[in-house]
Amino acid sequence: MLFKITIAYDGTDFVGWQRQASGTSIQGLLEEALRDLDEREVTVTGAGRTDAGVHALGQVASFVLHRSMESPALIGALNARLPATVRVVAAEEAADTFHARFDATRKDYRYRIWNADVQSPFERAYAWHVSGVLDTAAMGAAAALLVGRRNFAAFQAAGSATATSDREVFSSVVTAPKTCDPPLVIYEISGSGFLRHMVRNIVGSLVEIGRGRRPVEWITQVLEGRSRSLAGPTAPPHGLVLVAVEYGLQSP
Repeated sequence: MLFKITIAYDGTDFVGWQRQASGTSIQGLLEEALRDLDEREVTVTGAGRTDAGVHALGQVASFVLHRSMESPALIGALNARLPATVRVVAAEEAADTFHARFDATRKDYRYRIWNADVQSPFERAYAWHVSGVLDTAAMGAAAALLVGRRNFAAFQAAGSATATSDREVFSSVVTAPKTCDPPLVIYEISGSGFLRHMVRNIVGSLVEIGRGRRPVEWITQVLEGRSRSLAGPTAPPHGLVLVAVEYGLQSP
């Protein structure tokens, strides 16, 4: 049986999604739990590779289970074997051809910035602390310039090897909820796929604009330059959340 599961996790204490030679990964934890459950080695395929410290509300993974189980029982069995910071929130049997990574058509990310002089101790693991006033209107105007099919080489981690750095962004929005005091600045981006560190490098560049160090139009110059050296700094991982992965849907 091929299963598709949705996982939520607090990425603070993990080396990221992908199994690595050292350190604890989300993929590794799932494979250990499934080895115990299915009494064999089970390979888990994820929709994307979140970095160390990055969180998820809706990461998706797939794997083949030899043991016959109903979805509710599988959820309970996996959660009983996983740490409390990692939860399987949904499971369903999928078609044999389903692939968690290659079949994904849309991914939604959210980045949270705590914009105040003092960081809340309750937000320190889930938001980037940026002091000083941010011009969120300018950040939003710059973010909107990223929508569409573009070459995002300038926002790709240095040294990354990809067949192409072209990606399509469906939406790119900055908001500052009025109910938050001090203000919490939220950046949300949806697209067909993302390069390594792409969202974090975009956020770092938007903060440069928000601080008044760069004009709104600079973001277009960075895109056209296609060099990582032109963009802003990489925002820290702990403000980033993979919100959802969708399948069979096109851009709105």
